Amino acid sequence: MASVVGLLEEREPAAWERVEGLREEADRVLAALADAETDWQEWVIAWQRVGEVLSVP
Repeated sequence: MASVVGLLEEREPAAWERVEGLREEADRVLAALADAETDWQEWVIAWQRVGEVLSVP
């Protein structure tokens, strides 16, 4: 029968790998979100500019 310490030593690396994988995924998602927000902000500015141009008599 394996010891408790042995079981912990076996399982800890997998838990750490999962944490690291999720951190990498979170970094990718945050980068994609930043790109999407920038793109959206550019569209908002474009709409504002069009509104300004069309409102001039």
